[in-house]
Amino acid sequence: MKVLVVTNMYPQPDQPAFGVFVEDQVKSLRKLGVEVDLLFMNGKRNKLNYLAGFPRLWSQLRRKRYDLLHAHYVFSGLVARAQWHRPVVLTHHGPEVFMTWEKYVCRLTKRWFDKVIVVSPEMRDQLGVEDAYVIPCGVDIERFQPTPQPEARSSLGLPADKKLILWAGEHLRPEKRFEIVQEAVELLKQRDLRVELVVLSGKPHDTVPLYMNGCDVLLLTSDAEGSPMVIKEAMACNLPVVSTSVGDVPDVIDGVDGCYLCSQDPADVANKLELAVAFGKRTNGRERVRPMELSEIGRRIICVYEDALRDFRRAVPASAARAGEP
Repeated sequence: MKVLVVTNMYPQPDQPAFGVFVEDQVKSLRKLGVEVDLLFMNGKRNKLNYLAGFPRLWSQLRRKRYDLLHAHYVFSGLVARAQWHRPVVLTHHGPEVFMTWEKYVCRLTKRWFDKVIVVSPEMRDQLGVEDAYVIPCGVDIERFQPTPQPEARSSLGLPADKKLILWAGEHLRPEKRFEIVQEAVELLKQRDLRVELVVLSGKPHDTVPLYMNGCDVLLLTSDAEGSPMVIKEAMACNLPVVSTSVGDVPDVIDGVDGCYLCSQDPADVANKLELAVAFGKRTNGRERVRPMELSEIGRRIICVYEDALRDFRRAVPASAARAGEP
């Protein structure tokens, strides 16, 4: 099977964590025997890169024949859909399907694609595509695995005597609600002076497991998410988690001791952080996310490809026959 992945997110030298989950999926598909090429358009750097994506796509399709195209995010999907000779699978990764002005684009174009993948049931319901496949991005359980906390702290230069709250992501994005993080940690510091906030942003992805193993709890306070990778990665490291009830987080952490859902009230966040810190040990979260490992998710993606190809091949003879009728 030959697949062209069209994406507006992929790691770059100056942004090593940018779309690393797409890169991981590409690598896992290649390991499973799929021949994957990449068409990357850095729309974050310049929106005109989307327009340049159309001639780049047509040039690529002239050079090589693909079985299908797999687009990540709706604007990449619009570029991939600039042809109708091959099926297009579109993955929506985040709450853009029901937040901001992008939701209107997602809804308007939702039937333009042969198959649609979303990463949480909430996204499927909000998008209104009942037959969308719910497949979260896979977690690399070889990269993200438990290691001794003292060793991780020593290698990162983190204090050995502190209770470390980890926040990972782009803190300038308003939907991440970083101000809640700051206020909640300050409240907790009034009860325990050993508490300290560790902000992880823009670091190479290979260093993230060190931070997760070095800290005592991961915190997420977002307004909305799809299937946040940071939660699954923390679970793979057996790191306790405190998070708002967004995306598929409630299902991922449900029943795992040491993990807690919170509201966006800083006082409630502080209370849940206190519980997680008092838990005082690692969780068994790794067992919960094992079904979400890269290879398993890759196999599910391949099944979607096979469904798309089967339906496309059925439709082509029928349309050709209708075109030949008098």
